Amino acid sequence: MQVQPRLKGRQHYDEKYIKVNKKDCYDLNCIDHITKYITAHLFVDKRTRSKCVEFLSQIKKTCYEQILEIYKREKYKQKKKRKLIRFVCDGFENYKSAWSILFYRVTNLSFGVSIKANKGGLKHNNNHIERHNGKTKDRIKVMRGGFRSFEGAEIFLNLRHIIYNFVHSYQGLNGKTPAEAAEIILPLGRNKILGLIKYLIDHSDD
Repeated sequence: MQVQPRLKGRQHYDEKYIKVNKKDCYDLNCIDHITKYITAHLFVDKRTRSKCVEFLSQIKKTCYEQILEIYKREKYKQKKKRKLIRFVCDGFENYKSAWSILFYRVTNLSFGVSIKANKGGLKHNNNHIERHNGKTKDRIKVMRGGFRSFEGAEIFLNLRHIIYNFVHSYQGLNGKTPAEAAEIILPLGRNKILGLIKYLIDHSDD
């Protein structure tokens, strides 16, 4: 099953360090700052350039048509006046390389942005993804013993990101889920988890 979220805001991406048997692994996430929808997610043991490309390729696969539509509408304007989809990340070079490979020219990139970047004179900060990562950290804290295997951590984080997008509603989104705010409307019913399981089974061959 492939869903296509409507991109409405900046795409903020960053990593969360996750311990697996005392080894640092990385939970990569990209979030739309308006809908709060996680547009890309990947759990990796190393942030290689190829893994960063694989991570952001999720957005290219689901959203490239709308990205190109916006670019074609804006490309005849002066560069400073173009309102293209904007990606925001910190100064990790592989993040920039992955963006360049996948989205150069058709989107904009704010590179080297920290949490408090707007206090340093930059227009955007990276609070949106940091807030999400903080909630993941809080959730893992209550788990006794942490993760003993990469596969176990991967399954947990994959499930968490699906539940975040499709099950939990948020006051800041007027009671909608991030998926609903991103205009993904699925017939899940009142029990969203059960409805999502049924929907995935029915559309497993799509």
